[in-house]
Amino acid sequence: MTDQDLLNEAIKEAERGLAEGGLPIGSILANSSGQIIARGHNLRVQTGDPTAHAETVCIRNAGRRRDWHTLTLVSTLSPCIMCTGTSLLYKIPRVIIGENQNFRGAEELFAQHNVQLINLNDPACVKLMADFIEKHPDLWNEDIGIPS
Repeated sequence: MTDQDLLNEAIKEAERGLAEGGLPIGSILANSSGQIIARGHNLRVQTGDPTAHAETVCIRNAGRRRDWHTLTLVSTLSPCIMCTGTSLLYKIPRVIIGENQNFRGAEELFAQHNVQLINLNDPACVKLMADFIEKHPDLWNEDIGIPS
């Protein structure tokens, strides 16, 4: 699978989250052959768990592993500091993001830890998130820790 193919799978996860009444952020984890080994989408609203961001859910869904250092994490949106920290903890060396126009996460931490960060600047990801933020600003601000 190409990087765009992997992102398209993460977009499907984001759409699932939106359909469930949550935030439209999706993530997948792939091995070096491009095979998807885990999926996740933001479940914070659905579960009431403030740590259930898409990337964290995806990593949790991957289970116990010893090959983190060979995997690629894909997210529709630039990961927040919590999700960045989780991927750094497990030494995931490659991260693909759909966009960082609506939210720029802790990208400088990836650089500091020699993680390859690829921003595909995908118009579908930008629109999905922008539309959600416009319709649900309070829910978005809650997700990123901005007080009401």
